[in-house]
Amino acid sequence: MLIREAKVSDAEHLVRFINMAADDLPLHFWKKSVGAGGDPLALGRERAARETGSFSYRNAWLAELEGAVAACLLGYPADATPGPIDPGTPAIFVPLLELEALAPGTWYLNVLATYAPFRGRGCGHALLAHAEEVARRGGHPAISLIAADTHVEALRLYRAKGYGEVARRPVVKEDWQVDAGEWILFTKPVG
Repeated sequence: MLIREAKVSDAEHLVRFINMAADDLPLHFWKKSVGAGGDPLALGRERAARETGSFSYRNAWLAELEGAVAACLLGYPADATPGPIDPGTPAIFVPLLELEALAPGTWYLNVLATYAPFRGRGCGHALLAHAEEVARRGGHPAISLIAADTHVEALRLYRAKGYGEVARRPVVKEDWQVDAGEWILFTKPVG
C-alpha cells in the first residue's frame, strides 16, 4: 500500500470520498448552492481543487492499492479557540459545528473513506496510523473525528484503535435523505 499526498488532479476522488463519508451531505449542500441548472459535482471538484480551505486537496492523503486509488484521509487542525456559530449557518450543520467546538486544538479527521472493492484490506487502519503521525508532527495533543451512528464498521474501527466517545448530537435532516440519527464525536490522544 502506498499513502501519498493528494494532488489537484485527485479532485474527482476527493468529491466521491467526502460524499461517501458524510452520506451525501456535501452533495446535498452543493445542489442547493448551484440551483436547479447547476452542476453540484463540478462545485465539489472546484472546492477540492482549491489551494486553501478545509476541503482542499492540500489537506488530503490517498491510499493506493495495486496502482489504484483505494481510500482517502482528509484532515486539518481544529480551531484552538472556536468562536460562536454564525446565526446564518444552515441548521443541518449546527450539530457538527457544536461537536467540533468540543475538541479545540485537536487535529480534526474530517474524512476517512474506502472504495467498496478495497474494503477489508487495511486501508482504514493505515490511514488512521498516518493521521496520528500527522497530528503528532503538528504538535496536536489529540485527533478528533465525527461519525454517524449508522457507520457501524467505522465505529468499530475507531473504538478498536482507542478513540473514545466524547459527545453526541442529533442529526438535523431537513430535506436531506439519511438514515443516521446521531453524530458522535470521538477523540484520541496522540502524545
